[in-house]
Amino acid sequence: MTALPATTAKKLGLVIDLDTCVGCQACATSCKEWNTQGYSAPLTDQDPYGADPHGAWLNRVHGFEVGEGDKGRTVHFPRSCLHCETPDCVTVCPTGASYKRAEDGIVLVNPDTCIGCKLCSWACAYGAREYDYDDGVMKKCTLCVDRIYNETFAPEDRVPACVRACPTGARHFGDIGDPNSAVSQLVAERGGFDLLPEFGYKPVNKYLPPRQRRDEVPPPVRATEKEVATGAAVEKLFAWVDRVMSR
Repeated sequence: MTALPATTAKKLGLVIDLDTCVGCQACATSCKEWNTQGYSAPLTDQDPYGADPHGAWLNRVHGFEVGEGDKGRTVHFPRSCLHCETPDCVTVCPTGASYKRAEDGIVLVNPDTCIGCKLCSWACAYGAREYDYDDGVMKKCTLCVDRIYNETFAPEDRVPACVRACPTGARHFGDIGDPNSAVSQLVAERGGFDLLPEFGYKPVNKYLPPRQRRDEVPPPVRATEKEVATGAAVEKLFAWVDRVMSR
């Protein structure tokens, strides 16, 4: 099993505003474009124009219809790696290919040592790991690590591609480990929440609830170890999100 670093002081991550996300898929497509040529390159596709297209996407957006009648609404829920503080996807990796950086808390995969066993995808309760069938290795959100530290870019471009592309400003990037950072203050002001905190993974990424539904977030539905192992926990995750957004 892979050892984790001590809790990192710096915790780079995303804060996603479910109130302003319009489900335009700009984050997903910009992520695909950047990472096809970047750290996780290539992000391959299989039969993209056929009857059963599939491939590796590091960011996905799910749509939910919640409520009924004039109280109903469509909620768009972006999903990617949450860069957890205590990620099981790292500790189960038999080769150490999955690791968490001590300097900024970003969780990455080394494609040179990944053997494609998929243990990390089974361990991830959030369904954030992607298996690239052409390359035979696991891939995931890197927070655009090859972009955010690139000093040849203009300062406004040193953010993940998904953040730069979002037309509504629904995605925010920064150091969530710093209580004085803009993202930390946004989380405190808007009541940002973790996804399924009872798992104990301590996700760095946070979600902001709609402003008109800022009452207490309902307690998460607990998932058993078997549900986590089989992927059924992801269904409970989406059911819980539906409860959150329906209030």
